[in-house]
Amino acid sequence: MFDRKKLNNPAIRTLISADTRVTGDVEFNSSFHVDGYIKGNVKATQHENVMLNISERGCVEGSIEVSQLVIDGTVKGNIRATEKVELGPKARVIGNIQYKSIEMSLGAEVNGKLIYESDSTRNHISEKPQIAPVSAINRIKEK
Repeated sequence: MFDRKKLNNPAIRTLISADTRVTGDVEFNSSFHVDGYIKGNVKATQHENVMLNISERGCVEGSIEVSQLVIDGTVKGNIRATEKVELGPKARVIGNIQYKSIEMSLGAEVNGKLIYESDSTRNHISEKPQIAPVSAINRIKEK
């Protein structure tokens, strides 16, 4: 399921090791691997061919905005992936995930909303995506 060859991943140029804690926002423009802890927002400054990988030991407390994201660790915050999100079996997400494509392994946990971002809506995304209330969703299912 997690065939990293499918993604067009450039070499990892930035690494936060397991014994490193970062407090503050992080911006990057090449592939980034997190084994440690980041308390702050993580954002790719360019969205093409940029991947963030959060290992089983890694944790991010803050929002994430990137094109490709692989999570095996913990994220406490909202995620926006303009291309693909992969959630491994140990992935824990507390927050909403906005994605174009998503892949989840058995055991992955998401405590939040999954929000599909189509090509037509990508250019019109606001900070707070419009979600249909549960009652409206139930009415749609009943029809």
